[in-house]
Amino acid sequence: MNQKLWHLILYYVLFSFFNSSICLAQDKYAPYVNQAGYNLGESKRFVCYGAPDNTPFKIINIKTNQVVFEDKMLNNEGWFTELNPSSSGTEYVVEVEGYGKSVPFWIADHLMEKISSKLAYDFFVDVRGFDNLDEYDMTKVYGGGPSRDGGLYGLETIFEILYYSSNPALFDNWTTEMGDDKIADLIELILWHAEFAYKYHDYNGPVANRHGSLGYEGEPRMNYDYWNSLDQLAAVCAAYHSFLKPFLSEEKYQLYRKVCLEKWEEYERNKVVRYWTYSVKWVDAGFQEFNEMGNAYGQSVFRNLFMYLCEKNEKKGDPDKFLKYAQESAQDIIANWDFNNPRHMWWIRNAEHITPQALAYFLLVAPKNAPVGTKEKLAAWAVHMKQKTNNFWKYRKHSETEWAHARTKELGGTPALGGSMFAAAHILGDQKLRDVGWAQVDFVFGVNPVGSHLSNKSTERLKIGGYWEGIEHGWPQSHPDGYGKLGLVRGTLDGSPLDNQFPIAQTVEEVEGKNNGQVFGKNAYATEGWCISNRGWMATLTFSTIGSHNLRIFDKDYNNEIYNVKSGEKIIVELKAALNQNWDKKDTGWVEIDDGLGNVKKLTLTETGENTGVFTTQFEVPQNKNLKMIKVRYGYLGLEKEAVVNISN
Repeated sequence: MNQKLWHLILYYVLFSFFNSSICLAQDKYAPYVNQAGYNLGESKRFVCYGAPDNTPFKIINIKTNQVVFEDKMLNNEGWFTELNPSSSGTEYVVEVEGYGKSVPFWIADHLMEKISSKLAYDFFVDVRGFDNLDEYDMTKVYGGGPSRDGGLYGLETIFEILYYSSNPALFDNWTTEMGDDKIADLIELILWHAEFAYKYHDYNGPVANRHGSLGYEGEPRMNYDYWNSLDQLAAVCAAYHSFLKPFLSEEKYQLYRKVCLEKWEEYERNKVVRYWTYSVKWVDAGFQEFNEMGNAYGQSVFRNLFMYLCEKNEKKGDPDKFLKYAQESAQDIIANWDFNNPRHMWWIRNAEHITPQALAYFLLVAPKNAPVGTKEKLAAWAVHMKQKTNNFWKYRKHSETEWAHARTKELGGTPALGGSMFAAAHILGDQKLRDVGWAQVDFVFGVNPVGSHLSNKSTERLKIGGYWEGIEHGWPQSHPDGYGKLGLVRGTLDGSPLDNQFPIAQTVEEVEGKNNGQVFGKNAYATEGWCISNRGWMATLTFSTIGSHNLRIFDKDYNNEIYNVKSGEKIIVELKAALNQNWDKKDTGWVEIDDGLGNVKKLTLTETGENTGVFTTQFEVPQNKNLKMIKVRYGYLGLEKEAVVNISN
């Protein structure tokens, strides 16, 4: 062949390949945003991989085509936290010079909570092994239930109770699925899980299947993790005195409490349990110090604090005993929690979020009784997490040489990490940590190397209202036919990037490809969703609001915040909370008002305007010489906001 002709052919091939690669790169590396959008007043960022530092970007209002924000790229990131438009429902796009535009997104008051709150517990409604507890067959449920994809280590009841406690008025919006149009569906779900735990608190019979057994090495094995039933019942007992009393009979509550008191030490719920679960999973085969399928580091802090809160309300209760147990468990964490030991951190995957959240919870419900060093240990964890997330994805890297696990997703760790950061940031007053927490949420919604939400956007899920609003690109793969068959479960999470997809999934083949949950390659690996993965996401939604809710009391003219008032005067109660569910009308909420004389009642509040997210009501202070103060409260069990005014007659 003529040498010149050969050079021309080679030049043409290389030119064509180069052009196609550039087109692919420009398409693949367009700005990755949180596809739903961003909360007002919170951190906002996107990633445009490969865009050089100082590359200009702008935020464009789609409706008006106006540029509303401009800045420059740094380290593949663009930040626009300062952009807080007054109206909701408007869509925006990011445009990076030379790299194209992002998908549209919203910026709105508590947007993430608006589109996620119902789905978070819908998952647990759908995933129950049997709706009717009288017909429940443990031998047909993987792990034995209560969720059909896990045993009692799912701890659903604990995190459902914390979830409700963080924003109770929100859940009055949904009452028709389990609540018989009378009470919140989430309350009914909590009661269902409570009765399950009570019914099976000593069950050790057969289950459909499980990835391991329970018990200490060298001792008889347990087939079912019935010990964790007490952890779930303890949360119910604490919630009874806070908000479950109108829905749970005294007789039933005392049965739950009796089981806890009688079995607590026998089931070793008083201490941290190590080397308990024996797993046959390749990722954590054998005995591990802590394991997502039995015991987590920090679980004992939660359960003992719940019993402490319960027993404080009983005339013959023994709260000090459980407080001591909680202190001993927290001291163990302070002394032995090793951030550089993967078995204490990402290795336990879905259970990892429990440890920092448990320490933060101690400082929320009993700060004066928390062991010395509790806050300092949480602060040290925060420093460690900032170091590990010091990259443009803000992703918690495993090590200096590994972004994520090479063979398995961290589906529980990634969605849950934001909640741990929110909880710690609130305790520590650390805004930077809170910002990194929001970056974890962004990762779930598409600011990740695959550029997709971590849930597959299937036609089936869309038909049953089981998917998030505003998401263009769902996870490319799903695995609906595993043990729990979660293809038709609302709000299921399906996968997260593997190590070889960092820093970015570079070709279409790396994203698309059939694996059926089994093949580990360069594709967007998906495994079956799991109740404890979604539990971690629920925890993120729980603790997100602890740093954004606010409750204040103003004078009758709504001019000045007040702390003292006279009998007979009128006051304005103001609540800022994640209650804005409608962009075209004013929403409502409620708070509780306590006069200190044994009278507690609910006050209804109305949003001050469409999309303000601020709710108010007027209240006239009673003329009562015995009335010394009134306390307004929103939320429960350490997650509440309070405002107090003193009364002079």
